[in-house]
Amino acid sequence: MAKELFSVHRLSKVFPQGNPGVSALNLTIFEGECLLITGSNGSGKTLLARMLMGLEDPSAGEILFRGMPLHKTVDALRRAVGMVFQDADAQIVGETLEEDVAFGPKNLGCSKGETNIRVRAALTATGLWEKKDFPPRRLSGGEKRRLAVAGILAMGGEAVIMDEPFANLDWPGVLQVLTSIRQLKTAGKTIIILTHELEKVLALADRLVILHKGMIREAGAPEAVLDRLDPVYGVRDPRRSYAAVGDCTWLTE
Repeated sequence: MAKELFSVHRLSKVFPQGNPGVSALNLTIFEGECLLITGSNGSGKTLLARMLMGLEDPSAGEILFRGMPLHKTVDALRRAVGMVFQDADAQIVGETLEEDVAFGPKNLGCSKGETNIRVRAALTATGLWEKKDFPPRRLSGGEKRRLAVAGILAMGGEAVIMDEPFANLDWPGVLQVLTSIRQLKTAGKTIIILTHELEKVLALADRLVILHKGMIREAGAPEAVLDRLDPVYGVRDPRRSYAAVGDCTWLTE
């Protein structure tokens, strides 16, 4: 049986002005799964991700990370789980790709030799090693997201959260990100993807969760969830354009 990475219990967030962000969420995320969380804009996807990362405090409820309350295991969480933000530029800290990816291992106290090994392995795994001396600002949008993934891998990350990973990307950029997702899945990493663009990535998902107005409305195997889809959720069934769930990807090989 797969181990639990995150356990979310009755999680709620109410903003200072009284507006609810998410309400009474219950969700278990397992190690090694590819989980898609979808919903229309404002459904609570990004807020949930930020709470999983400890970047936002809930108003009620709790999050367990590997069975421990999140606030008691922040250091272990940050080593094991990384987040790729929608604005990948906000995560760039180095003058070159090599320097950027080295930032995390150095902060973990890795030796120079160990840091170099991790950086080379992470950049190679994401197809960026030959650009190691490039300024990150010269990268395309898809490459910047792959750079963020490389930084997570270099820190020994076992799980990646991606917030709208296809936003503002052209066709090649989408393919680059999808290739990274497939590589992470093959490597057994936990992948949590927050997106409304199901047609690009659904074929890689093990489970699908639908958020609507801050509440989980459906969760389970992608095909079963789509069979129960209510139009009020604002989620488009990608099977209208594809023969089956397994065809819902922009990867062509």
